[in-house]
Amino acid sequence: MVRATAVVPRHTQPRIPPPLAAAPPPRRTRSPFVSRLLRYAALWALAAFFLMPVYVLVVTSFKNPADVSVTRIWELPTSFSLTNFGEVWPKLASGFRNSLSLAIPASLLSSLLGCANGFVLSKIRFPFANIVFPLILFGIFVPYQAIIIPVSQTMTSVGLRGGGDPSGGLFGLMLIHIIYGLPITTLIFRNHFVGLPNTLLESARLDGAGIFRTFVDLAVPLAKPAFAVSIIWQFTSSWNDFMFGAMMTSRDSWPVTIALNNVAGGQAIPFGQAMAGALLVSLPTLVIYVLLGRFFMRGLLAGTLQD
Repeated sequence: MVRATAVVPRHTQPRIPPPLAAAPPPRRTRSPFVSRLLRYAALWALAAFFLMPVYVLVVTSFKNPADVSVTRIWELPTSFSLTNFGEVWPKLASGFRNSLSLAIPASLLSSLLGCANGFVLSKIRFPFANIVFPLILFGIFVPYQAIIIPVSQTMTSVGLRGGGDPSGGLFGLMLIHIIYGLPITTLIFRNHFVGLPNTLLESARLDGAGIFRTFVDLAVPLAKPAFAVSIIWQFTSSWNDFMFGAMMTSRDSWPVTIALNNVAGGQAIPFGQAMAGALLVSLPTLVIYVLLGRFFMRGLLAGTLQD
């Protein structure tokens, strides 16, 4: 007797799952508290390293002149003293006045002209606009050293250098900083106005406002963040200038950077006076950053997220 057997196709046979692989050992992860602690420790260490010169500057400035020495430069002052400031201020007072009369008009005028350039280049269509803007930006990449001789010769020939200028060269120096700052201020304001909706300009045009009226009443009030960036940049650049100041101005019109160099550049350096002078010279730029700093990043990043 033959027994019938059923043949089950292979594809219908039940599959036996393979044996489970051994699970890997659990990874040891740092706790969020430890990671945060390490991160903040590294940041504090970098900040302390960066601020070491500032510490030496402040501590030495307020020391008694008898306590100032190279070997004790890291020590805290034994007594609080303003003697260094009193001794160095008469040497810097004239330079402070000259630098303020230079930096304030240069930063404001350069920012206004850059605002006008940026508005025109971003919102007004005119022939060769795509060529004019790169040509203006080319000025950013021209170093001071490359133009110092032609600038000196040009300013001398037009009577705006040294004794030939009634201001002792300050007016010519201010003109240099205004012109040399136009490329970067134009870039700042052009990036800002790119993000300005065209519907605002069309509304102003429907109300009867021309280009100049639209610029004054609409564009300038909306450009406060860009003005903050431009003024900070230009004020710092003109305030810290040494090379053009030494080349363009006569003795009575020297900016404060040259006066500070004369304090710290002698054979016997009064370290207390030099540190106190450096602290005084840095205060105007610090005040500008404090007053306009809240607009700085907003204006610096304006237009970067636009298409």
